[in-house]
Amino acid sequence: QVQLVESGGGSVQAGGSLRLSCAASRLTYCMGWFRQAPGKEREGVARIYTVGGSTSYADSVKGRFTISQDNSKVTLYLQMNSLKPEDTAMYYCAADTTIRRCSGNQYTYWGQGTQVTVSS
Repeated sequence: QVQLVESGGGSVQAGGSLRLSCAASRLTYCMGWFRQAPGKEREGVARIYTVGGSTSYADSVKGRFTISQDNSKVTLYLQMNSLKPEDTAMYYCAADTTIRRCSGNQYTYWGQGTQVTVSS
């Protein structure tokens, strides 16, 4: 089992920045950030492989968001810059411990979410 606890959400004006954090209870193989706005489907924002550190991003956030981990690899971050109103959503941290599921961008473990609200 892996417990994930997010923090760092809040309200900000368009053009501002926020950094989300996600503390995992143990090492995982991959971690990612997802978001879901009211009335919309959940979408993947970014993900990172703990081994090797390779990352990938949704087109909508490329160049504005950066996913990273601390040296211990159990804390995940999402630095969000140049925020837009359309970034408003509940943001969820996710993780998995198997190569198969990580390769398929599937996650077993999820955090409770943290709200990000961007006003124009």
